[in-house]
Amino acid sequence: MADVVSTNEFKNGMHIEVDGAKWRIVEFQHVKPGKGGAFVRTKLKQLDSGSVVDRTFRAGEKFTRVFTEVKNVQYLYDDGSEAHFMDEESYEQFGLPRESVADALDYLQPSSTVQILHVDGKPAGLQLPASVELAVTETEPGVKGDTVSNVTKPATLETGAVVQVPLFVNVGDRVKVDPREARYISRA
Repeated sequence: MADVVSTNEFKNGMHIEVDGAKWRIVEFQHVKPGKGGAFVRTKLKQLDSGSVVDRTFRAGEKFTRVFTEVKNVQYLYDDGSEAHFMDEESYEQFGLPRESVADALDYLQPSSTVQILHVDGKPAGLQLPASVELAVTETEPGVKGDTVSNVTKPATLETGAVVQVPLFVNVGDRVKVDPREARYISRA
């Protein structure tokens, strides 16, 4: 018996099945207009294709809930077509298509631990940590006195990712970045 969830029970990050496809609720909003019935405006991300759509449902509409599980895995290497990981509990190795995790790979170093989302027993995507520490390998030299302004410059990190950093950051500095938003946080 599949678990059924109503629009009144929606939560951000919940997974549901709509029209035979699996979707993650990115955000939702209950709307009660002065005239007519209440409805729920949602932003859904499809797990297979990664496309994001806006959908509106009537209040009280029911959907099949998709169960998910998060596991800690270790990133091993990228062979160009697949990114390889190892389950930290069973030591089982598996690969995910590179294009499905390409954004995350820009912030992962080999042997780093990440969380992987399993939907119905199959790996569906990576959940990146809130911050990672990486070394700056290439950027313009900082100038003494450029510490107060909000001016930024591009910096290439050791994994190949490029983020905007303040002018005082130099080559060799370790910086803390938010991989979900590709944003500089602070020096490490």
